[in-house]
Amino acid sequence: MALTFDDLLARARSLPRAGRRAVLGIAGSPGAGKTTLAEHLVRELNGAGDPWVAHVPMDGFHLADVELDRLGRRDRKGAPDTFDAAGYAALLRRLREDPDDDTVYAPGFERVLEQPVAGAVPVAATARLVVTEGNYLLLETDAWARLRPQLDEVWFCELDEPERLRRLIARHEEFGKPHDEAVAWALRSDQRNAELVAATRDRADLAVPAAVVPVPYGPSTARTGA
Repeated sequence: MALTFDDLLARARSLPRAGRRAVLGIAGSPGAGKTTLAEHLVRELNGAGDPWVAHVPMDGFHLADVELDRLGRRDRKGAPDTFDAAGYAALLRRLREDPDDDTVYAPGFERVLEQPVAGAVPVAATARLVVTEGNYLLLETDAWARLRPQLDEVWFCELDEPERLRRLIARHEEFGKPHDEAVAWALRSDQRNAELVAATRDRADLAVPAAVVPVPYGPSTARTGA
């Protein structure tokens, strides 16, 4: 039987048990639709009642451009070593192990500025499920290996390669890159990262085809780097 979005909602609802907060990870290559899926899940699960699901994207842990310049890594921004992976893992551990803390603030990412923003994402103590999404949730190198033990499940977004590239280029253009620069970035830096992420697919608990997400992905939904 084909997977449906209702199946995903039911699976996500079942993750918090015995009052314990759960953390659901959504992985996938750049442009595969991670943010779109996460936003739909959070919106539908919360419904019109009191919010019990929070969305914490990985992109808030981008290193700032000034630090990338210092390290000589700005020309490959988005690669694994251009994030604070240890800080991300520490936040997920805190969210999972200390669910009764007062509001925990996670960093966000401002796409127009292409910079992380501290304290932009509040996670209330009432949140029983945290949905986090990013490219490298299943990576097993360096500090990235600390992530998987903090995630109750990881789902992997799948998308045909031509469509993934089309969406990724459109997103780069929406946020200010000229067409030629957008294409070059998608085929160079982003493609290296995509191949690295694709190699982690078999470590996921569930593969989610793009057709399962109820509304087609568009550039305006790409605020945090799906």
